[in-house]
Amino acid sequence: MTTVPDPEDLTARARIRDAAMRHIGEHGFERATIRGIAETAGVSLGLVRHHFGSKQALREACDEHLMKTIRRLSEQAADDPYGAGLNPAAVMGPYQPYLARALTEGWAAPLFDEMVDLGEGWVAEADRSRPDPPDVDARSRSAMIAAMALSATVLRQHVERAMGVDLTSPEGQVKLMRVIVDLYSHPLLSLEEAAKARKALDRGATA
Repeated sequence: MTTVPDPEDLTARARIRDAAMRHIGEHGFERATIRGIAETAGVSLGLVRHHFGSKQALREACDEHLMKTIRRLSEQAADDPYGAGLNPAAVMGPYQPYLARALTEGWAAPLFDEMVDLGEGWVAEADRSRPDPPDVDARSRSAMIAAMALSATVLRQHVERAMGVDLTSPEGQVKLMRVIVDLYSHPLLSLEEAAKARKALDRGATA
């Protein structure tokens, strides 16, 4: 399965948006300029202002594009969770510098909330087949899953060094997905160990 492109991606507006994501990813939002984005896109300053008006509006368009991409990935995963062409690492790879900036510079709230909203449904669905009932709500668990998934973007150079592979390469993308599958399919704690940990937490809460 391959990701269906957004029709908007064929427009001049989309080319400017993608250039803005590259430029902001490299320089950060505060240091980025409309003029610099126009140069990166290879268009006039006036065309950028015509389509977006301001740097803030342009950034919001970038964030909305990422959220649309995440929604499409979620929909595809729901239709075919084991599709060979479904590779979130490959789809999101070009946006990693922008994502890292968004997370570290603090404007990623809409994107993070979108991931939590989508993940909450997946977690709730998985709960139906759990052998042990969860003692924390699905949204809190989804928030932690989103945080751990996004941290790989911020810490990408360290993850690549530890794994010995470029995560943007085909080899790196496959290895990353294999690691994620293995981690999710083999919990580090047994049900008995988890029960002991919960009891210890309960004792600490009442002490």
